[in-house]
Amino acid sequence: MQTLNVGAGQTDHEYKEAEQQRLADLRADSQNASNYFFWAAGLAALGTGLLPVRMSFLFNIGMIDLLNFYGRSTGSFHGRGGMVAAAMWVILVALLGLAGRSGQRWAFLAGMLLYGADMIALTMMFSMWAFGVHAFFLFKWFEGQKALKELRFAAR
Repeated sequence: MQTLNVGAGQTDHEYKEAEQQRLADLRADSQNASNYFFWAAGLAALGTGLLPVRMSFLFNIGMIDLLNFYGRSTGSFHGRGGMVAAAMWVILVALLGLAGRSGQRWAFLAGMLLYGADMIALTMMFSMWAFGVHAFFLFKWFEGQKALKELRFAAR
């Protein structure tokens, strides 16, 4: 048994197996993180009234709340406009989830940018619970893009 200087007492074969397992774990981590896009889309649909049950006190989209609040005062953003904007948001987040599942790191970065901007709108609307939910999703998507970054680095 030949021991190389690649790990504490690992043979070359053991090291390669451990590296393959690490890469498989990174792929699984990125897949799991991309599933949070679908959770976010579902919760956004639940919070905006796209589903029969509405839980806007728990799950909000800050941009939609701002449009509803300021659009109502000008009379330019009423029921259907809000529903269309919310549906577009849900579709966009679901599409980012599909891109994330296919291993696209940009999807995670775009989701982080989108939800980061929405967190600013949530603070303006004083929706701290939804801010916390957004922060959770941001963290998970950060983990997903980090796993994809490590996978690409290991591929070189």
